[in-house]
Amino acid sequence: MKLLLTSAGVTNTSIRDALVKLLGKPIAESSALCIPTAQYGHPMVGPGVRAWQFISGNSENPMVDLGWKSVGVLELTALPSIDEERWVPLVREADALLVAGGDVLYLCHWMRESGLADLLPSLSETVWVGLSAGSMVMTPRVGEDFIQWRPSTGDVTTLGVVDFSICPHLAADGLPGNSMAEAEQWAAGIPNTAYAIDDQTAITVVDGSVDFVSEGRWERLRSLSSDPEQP
Repeated sequence: MKLLLTSAGVTNTSIRDALVKLLGKPIAESSALCIPTAQYGHPMVGPGVRAWQFISGNSENPMVDLGWKSVGVLELTALPSIDEERWVPLVREADALLVAGGDVLYLCHWMRESGLADLLPSLSETVWVGLSAGSMVMTPRVGEDFIQWRPSTGDVTTLGVVDFSICPHLAADGLPGNSMAEAEQWAAGIPNTAYAIDDQTAITVVDGSVDFVSEGRWERLRSLSSDPEQP
């Protein structure tokens, strides 16, 4: 699977160009499925209006409204109640999965419960476009600062598709988002490599190669391996 891990969606030309490169063809020739599941688990996001806004392309985070050839909805909470042959082919045929933000552990739980997590290794050409929690779910852990909902098992690990953690929504002091001081405090509790990215930044991961696409700011806060150098 090819990853485009964003803080706030496809917010600028550089991130859009990176998406097209990952797709290998224009967005207008590509199909997508949007996954709103994370929104339902977060007390400040859903359910309700914001879930509809994301699905309909009327949110403030450009993902569904980029001009796709087709867009469908993949609601993970529904998948355990229907046969796999009804939804697995849809996932395999999609060029991109557009994954909304919200509660990361809620999303991770339903990715595991639905079987989507087990399917990911076989989706070698699919592009995962994550927004905030939709990006963080691919990391090994998110830290206590980002935990709202907890599964009954008590498991607070995430999928670990990548070996680094992400603090999204990096913002200047006094602006909405996470300040650098807050990001540094968060990183102190993360035992692996950790980055903070703002809403104009994305991380691409292809075959283990990690690159940053940014018209804003990103910072490496903790490093335990050979990581991309801050420009």
